Amino acid sequence: MDTRRTTRALATEAVHAGRDDLAGLGLHAPPIDLSTTYPSYDSRAEAARIDAFATTGAEPDGPPVYGRLGNPTVARFETALARLEGTEAAVAFASGMAALSAVLLVRASMGLRHVVAVRPLYGCSDHLLTAGLLGSEVTWTDPAGVADALRPDTGLVLVESPANPTLAEIDLRAVAHACGSVPLLVDNTFATPVLQRPVEQGARLVLHSATKYLGGHGDVLAGVVACDEEFAGRLRQVRFATGGVLHPLAGYLLLRGLSTLPVRVRAASANAAELAARLAADPRVSRVHYPSIGGAMVAFEVHGDPHEVIAGVRLITPAVSLGSVDSLIQHPASISHRIVDADDRRDAGVSDRLLRLSVGLEDVEDLWSDLDQALGTPSARAARSEAMAQG
Repeated sequence: MDTRRTTRALATEAVHAGRDDLAGLGLHAPPIDLSTTYPSYDSRAEAARIDAFATTGAEPDGPPVYGRLGNPTVARFETALARLEGTEAAVAFASGMAALSAVLLVRASMGLRHVVAVRPLYGCSDHLLTAGLLGSEVTWTDPAGVADALRPDTGLVLVESPANPTLAEIDLRAVAHACGSVPLLVDNTFATPVLQRPVEQGARLVLHSATKYLGGHGDVLAGVVACDEEFAGRLRQVRFATGGVLHPLAGYLLLRGLSTLPVRVRAASANAAELAARLAADPRVSRVHYPSIGGAMVAFEVHGDPHEVIAGVRLITPAVSLGSVDSLIQHPASISHRIVDADDRRDAGVSDRLLRLSVGLEDVEDLWSDLDQALGTPSARAARSEAMAQG
């Protein structure tokens, strides 16, 4: 993987990383390699390459071997994402949850099954840890308690900042210091490398649900871990063994998505900041959550029934997920965090009146108009509730 350090700006890297060899190939657009297997007439050499992969997990030199071992199109995306996050490598998976699972399996294979985690996290990440589905044991703590929660068998510290769905922020540098030699994994899905690069603050692993901002168009499901080459080798071995590979077409769409990532995040963030300010001044809203680093996510709590706001939007799409070019709204307590115990949700600040808004690239006045009518007035809300009950 070519992750040579350069002095190019983030916007330039977003457009060119993973594509540096195209001109030499006589190409402008990256090719899509859909092969599942590749011809080889030297089985002795193939055996040596397989042995090398089994030992270190390093990407095999020379032509590809098999689609589960690696794919050239996916590798382009991995190279580009590593450059944007400032890491030596990145390893892509079929989903964000597959990526997190691979990290947990790597640490468990070393006898390090204990995880220290800070809530809130994405609901399925919370559930994966709490339910012990991969044999892990979790200690939940606040950021200040990370050091005291560590044990000899602690394999990972996991945080998300800004957090899903409350947008709570964590001092990553302080947490990384508290981790000592235990790897800190930061879910950077909401911020993206446009707003923060966790490795610069001491994190060893950076997780993305690439389904969200990295893809950016709501048409690809993927996950990726940016990290050093040593950890990447172990992740590749787990990916090969478990089969959580990313399809080449998804890799192509993600590479294409990265090229507009800085533009999309900054434009959507401007919309989100404006909407957050208007919501904060609105008497129908009791509280607004918006991170200090900015971003395109807004969470807000309403005085009235949040389900009526969901039912009332017309331009904004009521749907799970986030990070697309169009705006999405959902009720975390009913969907993304439903799987988390209700008391744990509330303790983490996920109230039953909280709504999560992923702000897209529409005109901000059109977005506000839709939110304004969906919030309604107290009398209009009561009338709508009565009509729905009679209907």
